[in-house]
Amino acid sequence: MRVLFTRRNVIILLIFAVIVTGVFVFVGYKKAHELTPVALPESNNFQSQHTIIGKSVEGRDIDAYTYGKGDTRLIFIGGIHGGYEWNSVLLAYQVMDYLEKTPDVIPENLIITVIPSANPDGVYKVIGKGGRFTISDVQTKNQTDGTGRLNADNVDLNRNFDCNWKSKSTWRDTIVSAGSKVFSEPETVAIRDFILKNTPSAVIFWHSQANAVYASKCEDGILTKTLDIMNAYAQASGYTAVKTFDQYDVTGDAEGWLASINIPAITVELKTHEAIEWDKNLAGIKALLKYYDQE
Repeated sequence: MRVLFTRRNVIILLIFAVIVTGVFVFVGYKKAHELTPVALPESNNFQSQHTIIGKSVEGRDIDAYTYGKGDTRLIFIGGIHGGYEWNSVLLAYQVMDYLEKTPDVIPENLIITVIPSANPDGVYKVIGKGGRFTISDVQTKNQTDGTGRLNADNVDLNRNFDCNWKSKSTWRDTIVSAGSKVFSEPETVAIRDFILKNTPSAVIFWHSQANAVYASKCEDGILTKTLDIMNAYAQASGYTAVKTFDQYDVTGDAEGWLASINIPAITVELKTHEAIEWDKNLAGIKALLKYYDQE
């Protein structure tokens, strides 16, 4: 009887040990998988990087977001006229979201940088908050008086670049300050330095509300590739292609400065101040990606 009792105890102990061991293995496996997430497959083209390229007059960040890993860089810039053209900033945000979700749309030879808000103080004047915003945050949706167009120094940033610069310039029938000198404003310095450091193949500015795509030029006229990308964007998007803006005299514009240093640049003018016209602009962007993918 004693032998049977001992054997029975041994069997019970062995069963207990197996159960305890199984519990420990399961818990250890569960914790390991909780602490170490499974890596998702990485796209061949995806690379996202956020950089603060400068500060505004009031100390707000000027952000740049970069996608892709190629050698040919395209730069897209929104909001140089701040809250007056807040829809150009929202368009830039939409482009960023699109590139995050569909990175394979970027050809392997390209790298894309989006600077969504080149005049964050002007945006803040209309939106009333810093950083990213949505259309529901917009306090004044119908901009007709130029509110938020200037930076906190009351300078029109798109008159502060080095192309036929004058201290006073025009916007429609209004005289605007172009700053105390070329690149007197921290926002334009940030854009200038980022462009000079990264030597893009082209720069695209989003504005509103002329419903057209404009070529850039300075004293030496329009670059051939500027005409190419103007036509590519315009034909795909349905905006009118316009070689020369002649509604009033413009001096010190960013696009003109780029032309003067042999970098193609175009201005895409949305039709209104309220909509981002996503389908049209996505078609234009894809046309540019195709154009530079074929080079």
